[in-house]
Amino acid sequence: MERALIIGASGGIGTAIAYELTAKGVDVVALSRRTHGLNFIDASAAETLLAGVEGPFDLVLVVTGALTSTRDRPEKSLAELGAEEMAAQFAVNAIGPALVMKHAKRWLPRKGRSVFAVLSARVGSIGDNRLGGWYSYRASKAALNQVLKTGSIELARTHKEAICVALHPGTVSTRFTENFAAPNKLPPTESASRLIAVIDGLEAHQTGAFFDWKGERIPW
Repeated sequence: MERALIIGASGGIGTAIAYELTAKGVDVVALSRRTHGLNFIDASAAETLLAGVEGPFDLVLVVTGALTSTRDRPEKSLAELGAEEMAAQFAVNAIGPALVMKHAKRWLPRKGRSVFAVLSARVGSIGDNRLGGWYSYRASKAALNQVLKTGSIELARTHKEAICVALHPGTVSTRFTENFAAPNKLPPTESASRLIAVIDGLEAHQTGAFFDWKGERIPW
């Protein structure tokens, strides 16, 4: 890997991934809301910013996301479901990465191995949903997964060695999860290291799939 584009590089996981790739000698181009004003709530402005980015990149990695947008916690029941929260979650978690993927055809080389990866979440898996709740977050991540799967099919027609995958980073100890009680949270550096290892080990026939930070496949 020689050159990587990290979308959302100012967050805990994004910062750790950018740091590790740079330490490995990879030329990292980093975009974030904090530094560059990349805000997927404003889709038009985001499109303008993305249009100015020039490839090629061996890796394009999208690590943006939001657990909630207008609430202090995810919905626990249908009674808590609201249009404003759901729309905001889709804007950040599904539409934003979709806009990034639209540019993948010009960023990724047509010849040689390349990877387009986006951080999804295990709770976005329909097949793995056993607890319910978290409606907006689950639905937006499931939509993201469908965009990734569909995009991987189109991209394979022109980029034969490109690999498009959704990745679950684990429950990572960041500001994103600080109010979320969960055992065994991963440090951002460990999650980053594991995700990079998964990316490095991917093969072309695995495009369009969903993997966790240990490299294990997650059902859609």
